[in-house]
Amino acid sequence: MEELSNRRLRLQIEPYGQWEEEAKGLIEEEMMRRGIRYKQLSRMLETLGIYESPDQINRKINRKRFSAAFLVACLHAMGVESIPIQQLKKGQDIED
Repeated sequence: MEELSNRRLRLQIEPYGQWEEEAKGLIEEEMMRRGIRYKQLSRMLETLGIYESPDQINRKINRKRFSAAFLVACLHAMGVESIPIQQLKKGQDIED
């Protein structure tokens, strides 16, 4: 019974795995593009009232387990004004 429950949970989570990878990539790409390191991102988030250490941010991003609010806050803090959603790799795979 427990095995069946675990299998159902995995099936529910797997579709989001692709999107979690995309979200992680959005943050990392913007950080690289702008030459921002985790310590700098931490300071940038502080201006928005979000207090997380560089290590906490690093772990959160690398685990790919963070909220949409965290994603938007990071992108806003870095000065990202727009994201071309249609260019997301997984989004194109799903539409095909």
